[in-house]
Amino acid sequence: MSNDEAVRRADAPPGRTFDLEERTSVFAESVIDFLRTVPLTPLTNHVVDQLVRCATSVGANYCEADDAGSRKEFRYRISLCRRESRESKFWLRMIARTLPDRRAQTRDIWREADELNRIFAAIHRKTQATNAEPLPPR
Repeated sequence: MSNDEAVRRADAPPGRTFDLEERTSVFAESVIDFLRTVPLTPLTNHVVDQLVRCATSVGANYCEADDAGSRKEFRYRISLCRRESRESKFWLRMIARTLPDRRAQTRDIWREADELNRIFAAIHRKTQATNAEPLPPR
């Protein structure tokens, strides 16, 4: 089944799809929409820039992984998705620290970044090459 089809599992909540291309796009859009409401100050400028870059990079790298020409390239792109989603979690934490009144909204977006990070970590583990060295434990 291709990622162009929104696949819904029978046990999924209504309206919840498991199309990662769409899900990563919605994640990036939600970050952009949220950051439009953040006042730009010397303190927030850097954090906002960094968060936009890594949050949008998750979806871009997933699209590249989906079109990968080899297993090795796919695995590399998925590892980038994993890293960028983890970095998004970091910058969301910094936004929450910078703007304490926005913690609840930031927490919701952070949870999605965490779920994406876990999904990409699982994909990365499952596609580990048999002759490659295992990743060091975290």
